[in-house]
Amino acid sequence: MHKLIKPFIKPLIKPLGITLAAMSMSFGAMASSLVVGGKNFTEQQILTEMTAQYLDHLGYSVQRRGGMGSAVLRAAQENGQIDLYWEYTGTSLLNYNQVEEKLDTPEAVYEKVRELDAQKGLVWLNPSRANNTYALAVRQVDSVLKNMHTLSDLAAAINSGEKLVLASNAEWYARDDGLRPLQETYGFELPRSQVKRMDSGLTYVALREQQVDVALVFATDGRIPAFDFVILEDDKGFFPDYAITPVVRQDTLDKNPELADQLNALSAKIDNDIMATLNARVDVERQAIEAVAENFLREAGLL
Repeated sequence: MHKLIKPFIKPLIKPLGITLAAMSMSFGAMASSLVVGGKNFTEQQILTEMTAQYLDHLGYSVQRRGGMGSAVLRAAQENGQIDLYWEYTGTSLLNYNQVEEKLDTPEAVYEKVRELDAQKGLVWLNPSRANNTYALAVRQVDSVLKNMHTLSDLAAAINSGEKLVLASNAEWYARDDGLRPLQETYGFELPRSQVKRMDSGLTYVALREQQVDVALVFATDGRIPAFDFVILEDDKGFFPDYAITPVVRQDTLDKNPELADQLNALSAKIDNDIMATLNARVDVERQAIEAVAENFLREAGLL
């Protein structure tokens, strides 16, 4: 801010009696206020923090509203409590818009949710190159010993009598793109006694420590390679694309005409490898989310 103030100090400070403090208050009052939301797992916490730091650097007054559940966060954005957050195309398609039509390409999923959410005053900006789809993972040794490489292999093992235990978070267990329709697609059924529901982050720990045999994971999670897991190929294409994309209220964009281009510049810097690396820095290396977000922005030339 001092770079903006400096040229005006000498000609104005004596005749008008303007102090630096007064000018600082004036510029602060001009800053647009934005509420950045986020969900309650590591990747979303990183995205929330990096977006808040980036927008703060650009001169916006930013409030963070992280750690929210998907449905609560979406409702908060629709009713105007949240200006923007990063959402996944598949989540909007299936959970918020209940689209049952099978869409075969990432572009088709994106265009569909962009069209439907525009009717609700929400604008999908440019998607990143990160696709954080749901996936099921097993330990590499089990993948080899039990010949499990695809979800069809998993179904065959269960149907042949293998008593495999699955770790799932509570949300996916009940979602429209969750366990029940996955079982219908692949033709198997796990008894409730063989499904352990827990927080998302604990599914990785449970699988690594052999408390379960299969775990629900996110495809961009850095713990997958760190813990020597294998993602089972979704050979029937059950999971839709989950491109990570900034979604902003239309009235927020109307008030801030440069915001779309600014967020698109951030989105262009994100891909699967970047997100997996950032997630690993937090979940495996135990670095602070604030530091991870700031280092990424500096490395990307955005700070």
